[in-house]
Amino acid sequence: MAKTRNVRGLQSETAIIFELSHPGRNGYDVPSVSKDIKTATLPADLQRKTPPRLPEVTENVAMRHYTSLSVRNHHIDRDFYPLGSCTMKYNPRVNEEVAAMPGFSAIHPLQPAITCQGALEVEWELGKALMEVTGMDAVTLQPSAGAQGELTALLMFREYHIKTGGQPRKKVIIPDSAHGTNPASIVMAGYEVIELPSGPDGLVDVEGLKKVLDKDVAALMITNPNTVGLFETRIAEITKLVHDVGALVYMDGANLNALLGIVRPGDMGFDACHINLHKTFSTPHGGGGPGSGPVAVKAKLEPFLPSPVVVKKDGAFEWDWERPNSIGHVHTFFGNFGVHVRALTYILSMGGDGLHLVSEAAIINANYIRAKLAGVYELPYKAYSMHEVVLSGDKQKAKGARTADIAKRLLDYGFHPPTVYFPLIVHEALMIEPTESEPRETLDEFVEVMLKINREIDENPEMVRNAPHTTPVRRLDEATAARALNISFYKRG
Repeated sequence: MAKTRNVRGLQSETAIIFELSHPGRNGYDVPSVSKDIKTATLPADLQRKTPPRLPEVTENVAMRHYTSLSVRNHHIDRDFYPLGSCTMKYNPRVNEEVAAMPGFSAIHPLQPAITCQGALEVEWELGKALMEVTGMDAVTLQPSAGAQGELTALLMFREYHIKTGGQPRKKVIIPDSAHGTNPASIVMAGYEVIELPSGPDGLVDVEGLKKVLDKDVAALMITNPNTVGLFETRIAEITKLVHDVGALVYMDGANLNALLGIVRPGDMGFDACHINLHKTFSTPHGGGGPGSGPVAVKAKLEPFLPSPVVVKKDGAFEWDWERPNSIGHVHTFFGNFGVHVRALTYILSMGGDGLHLVSEAAIINANYIRAKLAGVYELPYKAYSMHEVVLSGDKQKAKGARTADIAKRLLDYGFHPPTVYFPLIVHEALMIEPTESEPRETLDEFVEVMLKINREIDENPEMVRNAPHTTPVRRLDEATAARALNISFYKRG
């Protein structure tokens, strides 16, 4: 493929780093080591037999290449990112400034506690804040993501039932709209998954729940607001039914951004919930992380928290490892500390009133989009949305373009697509979460583009089916890419 270059001679729009490589070029110069200095080398059996095939470029070419990639990639600092159930909100720069302070960024997890009292105080204060937000009595900050938080809580549930009933129970119930990590966590924790069909209103079918509750049920795992963006209005009744058979109730905290300062999971009857710091509390999570999924629990589960936990003794903070009923360590060292610093910075910056406004604005924004697009795009559930709205592209599919086509066409207009084809109980699902970060003007632009794409499907569905047209990489053959994945630039062999 011919490569086009701009007039200033920078790398091409399509060249990859290996195509910019020239043998012998590099961006560094390592001085030779004196023979008098002893150097350590890896054992021979661990050393490479041939040098790694890495690109050879100068430092400025490498910097320009990755800068070019960064502006082609879509991220929250570039434009609207309405990824449903992922809460891609703006990450305030003050969070980064605080996390970069040497007292936080230059410490080591093996330091004695007395030398890093400020860091331990961050852990202590963040735990207190999360307990207040969730209405829980204790918290662990160790889990590094929501999925690990789920597993951590289920392992605690298992220990609870062993200690109180002599043996673990067998089954965990989840709605059919659950996040995909829920059934995975259940199986990893050693339980059987019991799927509960949702009612026609998108909420938990309470009568159906009653039929599957028995003494073998260890827990019910649900999200509230749920994965179709609706609040479970019978939640108090649901948690009581589960508790009546001796089981526990777990809240997937992915959608906590809708509840801040309005209602607390602990007050709704939940025994545990995880909190996605990288969603609700504005820490970065694009590109795979780092994440953080603390778990907050009621007092009866506190003895089973992962060890260690931060305690305050004689005016100083220290780690408490003496926890005989703990499920053990679930994360290397003590969790993703840099994320903890960012989250606490956000919480303290916002204050209680500010966090309340976060959820109110997120709910208003979601319902604004709902009102503007309902009718043109099918609205499967009629109740008002919480922080996100789930639409269906069934009407557009009938006219010749699927939800996937709509998502790819959005890229041509500079918007990241919403979540598509999830939750699974909605055909051709479009799951849109605007968060509280976006002003009305951005929402209006997004709505207008969605309406325009619908008109394009009426007039020229082929154009939408072949989108995107303006991105650096056009539509790929996804089936072939999945079956014949090749991520090596060099020929094999």
